[in-house]
Amino acid sequence: MKKNTVRVIKIGKEALYEFLYENMISEEESLLQVPATEVMNSFAMDWERGEFIFMQHQAEDADGELIPLPKEIQPETLLKALPETAESLLKRGKVYRDYSFEELKRLCGENEDNNGNIHRCKNPSGF
Repeated sequence: MKKNTVRVIKIGKEALYEFLYENMISEEESLLQVPATEVMNSFAMDWERGEFIFMQHQAEDADGELIPLPKEIQPETLLKALPETAESLLKRGKVYRDYSFEELKRLCGENEDNNGNIHRCKNPSGF
């Protein structure tokens, strides 16, 4: 690069979201400690709060049948209901937490009111 030159990249929301998601995909095996070929991914972003959730679950059962994420489990609801699992993805150590489908279904149901409003979970560890 030439002296006294500043090289700049400026991106908007969509490109930022794409960059974040693609980086999670490229690092998912090391971050979540599961081969990428064995899982399906779900994700959501809350721009106002600056939060991102990336979830994965087993892709197939023992017979090779796809296992969809149950419709009751909504990443957007969990994004608002669950606590952060790590302060940084760059530090060593476990950065994820495992939940059962049943725990997440219950959590999604408990954190939506009749108007579809989502409330932060008061005690997400209380399962």
